[in-house]
Amino acid sequence: MSPQWTRRSAAALVLLAAGLTGLLFAPVFGAGPLALPIAVVLVACFAVAELCAKVSALAPWRPVLALVVGLLALGELEFGPALPGPQLLGGLLDGVTQSWQLTLQSTWPARPDPELLLFVPLAVLFASVLGVELLRRPAVALLPGLAVAGLSQAYVALSGVVATAAGLAYVVVAGALLMVTRRHGSRPVLLVPMAVLAVAVSVGITAIDQGAQPPMAIQHEAAPLPPMRVDDPLDQIADRLAHPATPVFSYSGATPIDRWRLAVLDDFDGVTWRSDDGYRRLGATLGDAAQHARITVPASTEGPWLPSQPEPASVTGVAPLVDPGTGVLLLPDRTGPLSYDLGWREPSVPDALVDAGIDPHAVTGGLGQVPAGVADLARKATGGLRPSFRSALQLERYLSENYRLANGPKLPTGSGWAQLRTFLFGAKAGTSEQFAAAYVALARVTGIPARLAVGFRATGGASGTVHNGDVLAWPEVAVAGAGWVPLDPTGTAASGSGQAAGQLAQVTAQARAALPPPPQLHDPDVPKDDPAADDSGSAGSRLPFPPVWVLAGVLALVVLAVAAIPVLRVLRTARRRRRTGADAVVAAWREARDLLRARGIVVPPGATVRDLTGILPSTVDRSVAEGLEWLARQVDVALWSGAAVDEGTVSQAWTAVRAIRKGLAGAPLRTRLRAVFELRSLLPVPG
Repeated sequence: MSPQWTRRSAAALVLLAAGLTGLLFAPVFGAGPLALPIAVVLVACFAVAELCAKVSALAPWRPVLALVVGLLALGELEFGPALPGPQLLGGLLDGVTQSWQLTLQSTWPARPDPELLLFVPLAVLFASVLGVELLRRPAVALLPGLAVAGLSQAYVALSGVVATAAGLAYVVVAGALLMVTRRHGSRPVLLVPMAVLAVAVSVGITAIDQGAQPPMAIQHEAAPLPPMRVDDPLDQIADRLAHPATPVFSYSGATPIDRWRLAVLDDFDGVTWRSDDGYRRLGATLGDAAQHARITVPASTEGPWLPSQPEPASVTGVAPLVDPGTGVLLLPDRTGPLSYDLGWREPSVPDALVDAGIDPHAVTGGLGQVPAGVADLARKATGGLRPSFRSALQLERYLSENYRLANGPKLPTGSGWAQLRTFLFGAKAGTSEQFAAAYVALARVTGIPARLAVGFRATGGASGTVHNGDVLAWPEVAVAGAGWVPLDPTGTAASGSGQAAGQLAQVTAQARAALPPPPQLHDPDVPKDDPAADDSGSAGSRLPFPPVWVLAGVLALVVLAVAAIPVLRVLRTARRRRRTGADAVVAAWREARDLLRARGIVVPPGATVRDLTGILPSTVDRSVAEGLEWLARQVDVALWSGAAVDEGTVSQAWTAVRAIRKGLAGAPLRTRLRAVFELRSLLPVPG
């Protein structure tokens, strides 16, 4: 192997290893958006390395040149072809200082925008530059790439088959680098066993820990909100109802829509309703979208909230913030009109919603100081039932039957306990603001997890224009197996119980119709525990992984390890045959010695070729001893004659090895098979 080929191969392999670690960010950005910028960085570094190898005067400047060329190539790719200027330099600086943090503030997979993605190819660039400079010590040259791999796993840890495949790919590339750059005469016999061990550990951890624990990863950060002086959507309800004809937005989709949401408020201190502000930058997608609509918001509509659905999946046309737990979309710097495409998922619906229980893991806010009489009213309104979706429906029915919507020029405003006491015990009339706030407060008093949403009724069709008069506040209840289910104590949500509504609204309407009258109300039956759960072989005593698959994996690894032994022996022989001069004759002697060791013949430390002829067992064919004698003559010529070793001497030495091999081939089949898979002969002779 020529030095030039070795240098070029080593540089390509260390760059490939760094590139593979950059691709470990695929769960964050997707493999496609990462592939091109990483490839550009690797090609730039390889080109600089080749240039410096041909122009020796540039060699001392190689790391600087690689860094500059890589940065320029990356900048041209991400910011467009142009001369280096403030935009390119500023973008690269932001990639170092901000993009990693912006990615933590985004949902994953993140949008492949330069301001988010750039830190990954930059990390690969720095690792590539350092790796090429450290190639004198190949194992050390891999460390910068491993640092990038560690950073990727801090963002999101790979697990399962993907982790095993990624680890195996890196082991193959790293192993090839160590093979190419090995020192003359070194023995990489431990490389394959180390690779097998690495894969075995990876497969074992994957099998044992699959799904047992969540992967360790950096926690997502909430996106900071700029100062915004806007009215709360809940406080705007009365004002909107005073101007009902004013258009707010229009939409066009393929299927009828039940309602649109603007905000979800889940914290209550007795005076004000607030949201927890858990907003993140909306990434490329939150899942597969089942429904789509085009939404147009005119310039006259104020506020940062965008019409949304409970489970948005994608938004194109704008880049809003999103609260993944509520589906609320926020565009803090919105100015003027805008249009965007919204895709969303349909919520899951249990088979028997009327008998469903509440979600005990749902998190809601507080209640503040509850006034006297509210707890008694809550128990009366729910019929004394324990917390369930049936009691939630009964509370909805109680409010709709015993309270009325306010009308007239002066509508009630406010949703703190002061206003809710007047609504519940006094006027018993209010807007959807008081209905929804009272429902959530009473539900929480009885243990039903509930929150308050603000938005608009839809027009009942697949497209239409929403006006101020369609404004609506409604409660949502956390139901086991269904998530947050919207209810309507006012009974005025458009299409809320009609066939035009979505599947969840239709199932809710069916559960509402199946609710027995108050005298016949009773708690739903508690489902019996699964008998399998009480079995003596319960989950606590079962293995956390299928034993058959683990045994199959271990067997496959054993087969792989055994099969690697003859392959290593062939590679070692081929490597020895490529040597020249006296080294080639010594290599032939080592080959003959190892052939004997594989047959179980003990080779004493320091033994010469002629020493071996005297310790050969009598069962060994005479041609083996003759081959050793002939090989000893060639070793004497190569090491002690002082003359240059020509090709004839080398050829004679390897002819003697072939004679030894042929003589050993006459052994019984069992002995020959054992020699093929004998491992100790791959290790150096002790002493």
